[in-house]
Amino acid sequence: MASIVIMPKQGLMMEEGTITKWLVKEGEQVTAGKPLFEMETDKLTITMDAEVSGTLLKIIHPEGDVVPITQPIAIVGAPGEDISALLGGESPAAEAAAAEAAAAEAASAEAAAPVEATPIEVAAPVVEHVPGERVFSSPRARLRAEENGVDIAAVPGSGPDGLVIERDVLGYVSNKPAVTPLAANVAKAQGIDLAGITGTGANGKITTADLPGAVPSAAPAAAPAADTVPAAVEAPAGQLTRGTHTEKMSGMRKAISKNMLASKSTNAQTNHRMVVDMTAAIALRKQYKDLGIKISYNDIIVRACAKALTDMPIVNASVDGNNIVYHDYVNVGTAVSVPGGLIVPVIKDADIIGLSGIAAKSAELIEKARDGKLTDSDYHGGTFTVSSLGMFDLDDFVAIINPPESAILAVGKIAKTPVVVTSDEGEDEIVIKSMCALCLSYDHRIIDGAEAAKFLQKVKSYLQNPVLLI
Repeated sequence: MASIVIMPKQGLMMEEGTITKWLVKEGEQVTAGKPLFEMETDKLTITMDAEVSGTLLKIIHPEGDVVPITQPIAIVGAPGEDISALLGGESPAAEAAAAEAAAAEAASAEAAAPVEATPIEVAAPVVEHVPGERVFSSPRARLRAEENGVDIAAVPGSGPDGLVIERDVLGYVSNKPAVTPLAANVAKAQGIDLAGITGTGANGKITTADLPGAVPSAAPAAAPAADTVPAAVEAPAGQLTRGTHTEKMSGMRKAISKNMLASKSTNAQTNHRMVVDMTAAIALRKQYKDLGIKISYNDIIVRACAKALTDMPIVNASVDGNNIVYHDYVNVGTAVSVPGGLIVPVIKDADIIGLSGIAAKSAELIEKARDGKLTDSDYHGGTFTVSSLGMFDLDDFVAIINPPESAILAVGKIAKTPVVVTSDEGEDEIVIKSMCALCLSYDHRIIDGAEAAKFLQKVKSYLQNPVLLI
């Protein structure tokens, strides 16, 4: 009996996933426990294994589709098994199958006709789509449209109820007028239909000079063809015409947008800033390096924050409705930049695993994050976050709280700075020190300004006296 493959739920907050790659094609064998497809969630890309063995009879959602959790994405069963009941009446895949069957029947009827009979060509009615209406298309039609850069909504459908099938897209592409890239972008931006325009470029290509409203070029008649010169020459009256392009947000980008907007609209967020002398922390890092142990400045800062969070539980707490939730554990997230967004893997029990333990766990999580191999438990359960951008030469910045946490520490670069110090004899002098700006963003609903300032003081004290971190 055929089985339905659904979009799996990976994590408590997941609502939808994007299919990035099918690892098995339709008609090929599927083996339980072996990779079937790759999907992108709001946090990472995961390879999903098949739960049953059989033949991949139908891919309901092709690569690139965003699918809500638990929705069917494919069907696995025995070769030749009837799956029409599983596909549903109005499924585009089912309509595509019906269209192909109708075409096969027509071909068989034509082949069986007497030789002397006059052939009758019966064309399927072509349905033009109204702008804004939902357009149904078969998976192969969408694939061909993507390969040729065609907007599927612009293709008239000849399948049942206006379904756009593969032959519609191929026919549309073959009749599409030749056009230079710049002219195509300008036409798209201005909503110009290229169907009735005669091109004057090489091989009849449409250039920007052929578009309605274009200013005649001052170039002489013997000038080279428009498609053989740089695109900028096509612009009317010597102006470079530029358009726009649109791409869908990734699952990660949508999650960042949703979480950050929720944070700003829910938290009573404010911030304090403090400058810290990192001279002693730099010396501590060098001592570890001389012993062959790799420790980063961020590891030292995470350790200092973990100690300060133990001292001040309110900064480690979170808001739940009208309640304040105090956490008996200290889990510090570290913001990591990855292609297309930001992810915050969490160092669990940062208050008890020590500096070397933090360094080892941080290195492991950063590597997993950049390879897209984080698991759900790796980025959930944080109580506080450290975000460092000093490596990008940033002096200081204000970070947005990562809900449901109540505070986040933004760390700028370590820079040599002239500082006034007072000697034991009471004399002031200017010395060069390695200074770093820390900015604490906190939720004023439960953390008062004085408490936030005390927390920063404690972090500063630990960083300037790192022997307390050992």
